[in-house]
Formats: sequence, structure tokens, C-alpha cells
Amino acid sequence: MNINATLIGQMVAFVIFIYLTSRFVWPPIVAAMAERTKRIADGLQAADRAEKDLELAKQKVVEQLSTAKKEAAAIVDLANKRAIEIVEEAKAKALVEAERVKAAAQAEIEQNASRAREELRAKVVTLALAGAEKILESSIDQNAHNELVNKLAAQL
Repeated sequence: MNINATLIGQMVAFVIFIYLTSRFVWPPIVAAMAERTKRIADGLQAADRAEKDLELAKQKVVEQLSTAKKEAAAIVDLANKRAIEIVEEAKAKALVEAERVKAAAQAEIEQNASRAREELRAKVVTLALAGAEKILESSIDQNAHNELVNKLAAQL
């Protein structure tokens, strides 16, 4: 065999192989590589967007937490103020009630003292009348008179 003919045959076969490869094999491989490159770029962009979104979400969470803490502190302060107001109102009502009870007790004490004075006056009058009757009934003897006064004093 002739080396030149073999070399020419190999060159023709190689050219046909390159033509067929560039025509049918290479375009799908290039397309697949381009698509893969595009998907990788899209994935990187999506990852960047997701990272930015995550950072924004973290900032929003921090802001919302601080707002919630401020609102909670305000609510607690309001509740404490209201509790203090309720305690003060209860103290005021208790003082008013204590004054009312004290006044009622004082009035009852005065009424009982007045009643006791009236009863004492009535008894003194009764005893005085009884003593006067006994004095008038008996003789006006000084000894008898002293004895009657002593009896009356003992009864009082």
C-alpha cells in the first residue's frame, strides 16, 4: 500500500469526521454547555437575591422585635400606672369608709352616753322623790334624817 494514499484517505476520513462532528455532535454539546452556564449564572443570581432577601428579612425581624419590645414596655408601664391608680382609689375609698364607720361609731357612742345620762337622771329623780317621800313621812328628827340620807347615798 501506498503511504500517500493511506495518508490522503486518513485525511479525508478525518475531514469527514470533523465535518460530521461539527455539524451533529458539537452544536448540542455547545448548547448544553451554554444552557448549563446560563443555569449556573441564574443560580448564582438567585443565590445573591436570596442572600439580599435574607438580610432584609433579618433587618425587618430586628425592627419588628424592637417595636414589639417597645410596645410591650409601654403596655407594662400603662398597666403599672393603672395598678397604682387602682390602689390609690382603693385607699381613698377605704379612708372614706373608715371615716364613715368612725363617724357612725362616734354617733352611736354619743347616743348611748346620752341615753345613759337620761336613764341616770330618771333614776336620780325617782330616788330623790322616793327619798323626799320617806323624809316627809317620817318625823323630822335629825338622826332619822341623817340615816335616810346615808341610805339614799348608798343606793346611788
